[in-house]
Amino acid sequence: MGEFRAEIKGRIKEIRQSLQAAQAAGDEDLADVHLSELEDLHRIAARNGVDTGCG
Repeated sequence: MGEFRAEIKGRIKEIRQSLQAAQAAGDEDLADVHLSELEDLHRIAARNGVDTGCG
C-alpha cells in the first residue's frame, strides 16, 4: 500500500499545481477539469484509507 499511497499523493500534488496554473491563466475550462480530477483522486484515496490531509 505504500507505493499506492505515494502515487496518489504525488498525483494530487501535481493536479493541485496544474489547477493553480490554470486558474492563474484564467482558463476556467481547464481549471474545472483539474478540479474534477482532484475530487476523483480524493474519493479514491478516502476509499482506500489514504489520508490526503484535506478533509
